[in-house]
Amino acid sequence: MHIKLKNKKLYFLDYKIKCAIGKSGISAYKREGDGCTPKGIFKFKCIFYRKDKISKIKTKLKKIVIKKNMGWCDDPKSKFYNKLIKFPFKFRAEKLFLSKNIYDLVLVINYNMNPIVKNKGSAIFLHIATKSFSPTKGCLAISKQNLKILLKKINAKTKIFIL
Repeated sequence: MHIKLKNKKLYFLDYKIKCAIGKSGISAYKREGDGCTPKGIFKFKCIFYRKDKISKIKTKLKKIVIKKNMGWCDDPKSKFYNKLIKFPFKFRAEKLFLSKNIYDLVLVINYNMNPIVKNKGSAIFLHIATKSFSPTKGCLAISKQNLKILLKKINAKTKIFIL
């Protein structure tokens, strides 16, 4: 199964889902902090989730429980750039354990991971959208209900086409 993003909609099987993207649109020349969602074809690595907020997840992907000290490094000066980290951390990193629900379910997209290129962009996820589907910092975001449906249908071979 493949997923396509086109005109702020995700298409897979018979589903057509509203999707928020980066505030600066989609770019084939993604740079750290530019607010763009990267253009390309990617796979999903794993899913992070808040066990205290999401009880059951049906997926064929590797599941990792989000703990309070977890984050994702977005600082190109760090050797852990675009990787999972634990706080305290001396470089800049995005917290995964948030009070707002957007990171209750986080699908990691394998953008800029093999190899990791400094300043090419980091922390590109498919996560829960805000109620108003406000733009992201470069991620994709859909409703919690639709993300749960998607998780049941995908596996490690599923590709997402961001056009």
